[in-house]
Amino acid sequence: MNDRKIPKYMQLKNELLSWLEQGKLQPGKQVPSENEIAEQFGLSRQTVRQTFGELEKDGWLERIQGKGTFVRHPGRRDGEAVKTIGIITTYISDYIFPHIVRGAEAELRQQGYRLLLSSTDNTKEKEMDSLQLMTSQPLSGLIIEPTKSAEGNPNLGYFLELQEKGIPYLMINEKYHELECPCLKVNDEAGGRKAARYLLEKGHRLIAGFFKRDDLQGVNRLKGFLSAHRDFGSTVSPQHVVTFTTEQKGDYVYEKALGLLRGTPDQRPTALVCYNDELAVLLMDAAAACGLRIPEDVSVIGFDDSSLAAASGTKLTTLTHPKTAMGELAARQLIGMIERGETPSDTVFEPELIERDSVLELSDH
Repeated sequence: MNDRKIPKYMQLKNELLSWLEQGKLQPGKQVPSENEIAEQFGLSRQTVRQTFGELEKDGWLERIQGKGTFVRHPGRRDGEAVKTIGIITTYISDYIFPHIVRGAEAELRQQGYRLLLSSTDNTKEKEMDSLQLMTSQPLSGLIIEPTKSAEGNPNLGYFLELQEKGIPYLMINEKYHELECPCLKVNDEAGGRKAARYLLEKGHRLIAGFFKRDDLQGVNRLKGFLSAHRDFGSTVSPQHVVTFTTEQKGDYVYEKALGLLRGTPDQRPTALVCYNDELAVLLMDAAAACGLRIPEDVSVIGFDDSSLAAASGTKLTTLTHPKTAMGELAARQLIGMIERGETPSDTVFEPELIERDSVLELSDH
């Protein structure tokens, strides 16, 4: 409940939706009062009232005069069926995910659907729990971001159950390759290629790349990074490619960066290509810890054009991600699948390089 990237009422809404998912709030039962919730989460009563209003509008809660607020039956609103679409993402409140969710939510609400949110915290076990939750209740359709997409799909049975029940679904950011479903994603390979090529054209030859290896976005960004070097006739030193898992994205990567940045000037990388903006900011801190300046001593490129890119001390050169537009389009396509039986093709967004202040052109190239 302390994420500054999304409004407090939305953070509380996500928390209460998780209570509904976990069965802490049961249909027909009274929910804690506005005062109790406000005190528990350290929020104003106005914020709690706004959250309750959102959940009531979405059909999750109902106010009964003189009695309080109660949980509705999941499939009913005033005697009518409530159309529900689920969204499963790796995270809800972190990084770029609030923008994706808000984009989808705005579109769904406009079309009369309510939203059931769940996050996997990027673990296969929690993905299984989320799919179990979604398939256990009345659901019109599902938007899914696969968890650790480069590590296979142990939860295949749940996706087959969705197909068996005739529940349409699509995937965002990537998809499990064995599934025939629409996918909305960024051309990650092209993004990795653009980042590396941009640096190579600026005269950089010692470029280190840091890429996540347990999701296909990272695998494809690395693929593009390497192909740009091949196209340029430039070799990549093995120690200048650092791959990591979700669990290693903090201290492990930071220490690896320190090891490279403390090298001698003829071995130290002059530029870093990062899996995303979040990592780029971390590695800019690592450079500062080594007494290096951005971009005078080391150039840095991120990915996703998140709020972090413009908020950092040195504005970050990065690649775009559609974020809100991806959420909106995913919702529109899924509604078309539900209501009109449409079968959309995959949507691939081409990333654009946003030039800011974190890359220096080397004068002697």
